[in-house]
Amino acid sequence: MTMRQMVDQLNKWAYEYYVLDNPTVKDTEYDALYDQLVALEKSTGQVLDDSPTKRVGGEPLSGFVRHKHIKRLYSLDKVQSFNELEEWVNKVIAAVGLTTFTVELKYDGLTINATYRNGKFVGASTRGNGIEGEDVTAQVLTIRSVPLSIDFDGVAEIQGEGIMRLSVLENYNRSNPNDQLKNARNAAAGAIRNLDPAVTAKRNLDVVFYSTGYTEGMDVSTQTQLVEFLKHNKFKTNFVFETATDFQGIKKVIEKIAENRSKYDFLIDGVVIKVNDYATRELLGYTDKFPKWAVAYKFDAEQVMTRLNEVRWQVGRTGKLTPIGVLEPVDLCGATISRATLNNFGDIQRKNLLVNADVFIRRSNDVIPEVLGLAQKYPESETIHKPANCPSCNSILVERGANLYCPDSLNCKTQIVGRINHYCTKPACNIEGLSEKTVLAMVENLHISTPADLYDLTAEDLAQLEGFKDKKISNVLKSIEASKSVTLAQLIYALGIDNIGTVTARDLAKQFKSLDNLRSADVSTLAQIDQIGEVVAQSIVDYFADEENLVALNKLREHGINPTYTESTTVGVFSGKKVVLTGTLEKFTRSEAGKLIESLGGQLSASVTSSVNLVVAGEAAGSKLDKARKLGIEIIDEQTFLQMVGK
Repeated sequence: MTMRQMVDQLNKWAYEYYVLDNPTVKDTEYDALYDQLVALEKSTGQVLDDSPTKRVGGEPLSGFVRHKHIKRLYSLDKVQSFNELEEWVNKVIAAVGLTTFTVELKYDGLTINATYRNGKFVGASTRGNGIEGEDVTAQVLTIRSVPLSIDFDGVAEIQGEGIMRLSVLENYNRSNPNDQLKNARNAAAGAIRNLDPAVTAKRNLDVVFYSTGYTEGMDVSTQTQLVEFLKHNKFKTNFVFETATDFQGIKKVIEKIAENRSKYDFLIDGVVIKVNDYATRELLGYTDKFPKWAVAYKFDAEQVMTRLNEVRWQVGRTGKLTPIGVLEPVDLCGATISRATLNNFGDIQRKNLLVNADVFIRRSNDVIPEVLGLAQKYPESETIHKPANCPSCNSILVERGANLYCPDSLNCKTQIVGRINHYCTKPACNIEGLSEKTVLAMVENLHISTPADLYDLTAEDLAQLEGFKDKKISNVLKSIEASKSVTLAQLIYALGIDNIGTVTARDLAKQFKSLDNLRSADVSTLAQIDQIGEVVAQSIVDYFADEENLVALNKLREHGINPTYTESTTVGVFSGKKVVLTGTLEKFTRSEAGKLIESLGGQLSASVTSSVNLVVAGEAAGSKLDKARKLGIEIIDEQTFLQMVGK
């Protein structure tokens, strides 16, 4: 066989295996011909552009290069109910008359933009901000369902979704016990955005192609024709592709997809509906962010049924009890769920929950496990009773609004450990070397009961604790001493006031300048501050009305801890901007990114309002991103953020 014949034969077999899921030869026969090709390439020094040997992951890259798309990639507007979808369909028909719609699966992975010139694959990038993405050519080369050559002489950018099939994820985890992947979406995105192409190759990904951006010389005028073009050129295409002429037809397809969703070997999070005809699309046009001719119908978060075995009541640092449902482990959205928050006793009653009964579980935004309600009860099912006593100290509980509280904050060991541990965390006073286990040992053996007691500890005290030798004792004492220089915002957060996070603590520090001023504020004054409502305001007032808290604050003052707010004079790229962080960043934690923004003159905001200037959106950004789009606020991705901060 010639080299050309070998490459064609191997690519044909790979297409049958990876795209059609219909292998026609044994692995040994494929491997034998592949080895012959490798030997021939080595002896001749020639490698054809579409040779399968190019798919082997090469050397790790030093960093990602930015790639500017030839044509902008738009995101899709979303609807989350059939009523909203019907309104959208009626709006389209009112604008252009009767038309045909296509209905396709919305895969849950990472968008890939592949470029072809004169029939050859020349590069691939992530979507990024729609104008620029990251060049991931080396990574996408390893994905065998991406054709390296096509029957097309022009220039085209073809979009698809990089995914990891669930069966592949299962096999990977079985074969790699020390590198367990929990979620197929993150596994795919992480592999494509990994600087080592060998990691991408190892995860055996697919790309499902469904759209084009820029095309030059492509004779395609409908979505239906595009799919035929993709199939002809051996691209893997959407598992579901249907057409409909009205809302009822679209709804019928969506209901069928929803019914079969759990049977698919990949993750989807909705359905995409498009106007089929390209000329009609041009008539409808675009908004600043979305095409008017397409919309994504988003499914409710995936839910499953499992057994509720037990309810455990946990005491927090503020004394509030939270019921935790202990579940029969169940796989949901790529993660194994064995516990879920039940919110409060009233919620348990409203949902008619019972132990030893089946319940419905959902992951809101595919992240937070939530018990939706009772699915099936049995003869052995039992009523969940409201606890009368604290599970930690046995004190009689009190009700405040919808929640139960342990009132004995002075003697409840769990509360004490929680408060001190919170005080030591990095966003608070950042006392290193004190884990929750160590704090518990201090409470039990050294009889500390407030964060202020940490400043009375001596080397002799710490030497009584297991694992504390000279070097560790010295480091902990230095860290405790260093925490005295805490900022006002850090101290406000460290106090553990109910409903006060790091961003709200910064807002309070900037507004009131000192703890004394904050202590003097009433509910109406506090509630007037942006981001602070009556619930948060009442939490603050209640905290400073508690005599025990005031005693603890006075102890901190005796140790020299009474910071005041100093207006930052830092000038930087974020000067004058109010910034919101949302989603997961790859290079930073939220806290690290927040500090960086503030160091460059920016002001962090906890929520998106009209006064916000910029939103930094990471992976899996949710409602904050949607609200920012509606308000027309500038949105940047992590790569743009890195460029702004000079990283």
